[in-house]
Amino acid sequence: MKATLPIKSIIVVGLGASAAVWLSSKPNRIKAESKLRELKWKIKPTPFHKSENLPIEKGGNPHPHDLEDHNMVDEGALYSVKFFNEKMQ
Repeated sequence: MKATLPIKSIIVVGLGASAAVWLSSKPNRIKAESKLRELKWKIKPTPFHKSENLPIEKGGNPHPHDLEDHNMVDEGALYSVKFFNEKMQ
């Protein structure tokens, strides 16, 4: 009895070989890598890409006369000091 390869196996091997030949040149590898990266970003965006859409107006540069913001920062700093002091006592 003669063993025959299924058509699907031959097609898969042919596609793999043609992909290997196509990816053997550096410009094609760069194109494929960039396309895969774009596809990955579309499927699952990184936190950096998500943060571009956030409305950050004062990030890292608060107004010197914004008392509410300064009080919030002051309370945050005092919270950690108070927590440490309570643990030490």
